[in-house]
Amino acid sequence: MPFRTRADARLFYDDVGDGRPPLLLVHGIMCDHRFWGPQVKYFGARHRVVRVDLRGHGRSDAPEQDYTMGLLADDLAWLCTELDLTRPVVIGHSMGGVVALELAARHPELPGAIIALDSALVPPESTRALVPTFATALRGADWQAAQRQLAEASFHGDEDAKVKAWVLERIGAPQHVVASAFVEMFACDTGAAAAACKVPLLYLSSGGGAADLERLRGRAPELIIGQTVGAGHFHQLEVPEQINAMIERFLAIRVGRK
Repeated sequence: MPFRTRADARLFYDDVGDGRPPLLLVHGIMCDHRFWGPQVKYFGARHRVVRVDLRGHGRSDAPEQDYTMGLLADDLAWLCTELDLTRPVVIGHSMGGVVALELAARHPELPGAIIALDSALVPPESTRALVPTFATALRGADWQAAQRQLAEASFHGDEDAKVKAWVLERIGAPQHVVASAFVEMFACDTGAAAAACKVPLLYLSSGGGAADLERLRGRAPELIIGQTVGAGHFHQLEVPEQINAMIERFLAIRVGRK
């Protein structure tokens, strides 16, 4: 199995295909590299595609520590150096998009572009208001039920039943990881990170309101926004043909084969 060890954590990744620009796929909270299956299959024929299990998730180690977005972003920057991954397009789903944008802010020379899928970038106040309740539940004795509730909250009723069952069967992470990462995700100043991002930025929404897109555009005037139709939060799994087409077009018009 491919692992690289950074300080106190082994990080799992897989690396397929060839071609530029390379793509780095970053999953969301409680998920892992498997949540990018359709994208690896589609883009791996023409691009080098690396997907990683973030620290605390999947096959990567989960040390007892604070799971800040900065730490996760620095892990990715380190891994890119280790793998000689030059100017990757970093594509993040949910929390992965927050990590990707933080990477662009902390390591501006590293990414070629950032793509966020239904990520909490400049989240609306209605979403922020729910954070304390979930945070308390995730730290409590019934934390597994809280994780399940958090996962269920990602669905809005119109999703593909098979995809929903697949996601709910596989989602989850150690208590200390999710309890910390959930709070840190919303503590991250994504508005400042968006303003600091100097590379092309694409946001793909499911229409669920994860981000305040007007405020986000105010921080990143060159932002491109797309929206999928007939899918929910896990739209990269539900409607990969829509997601893949929008990513491919963005690469063609904003990134090229640098």
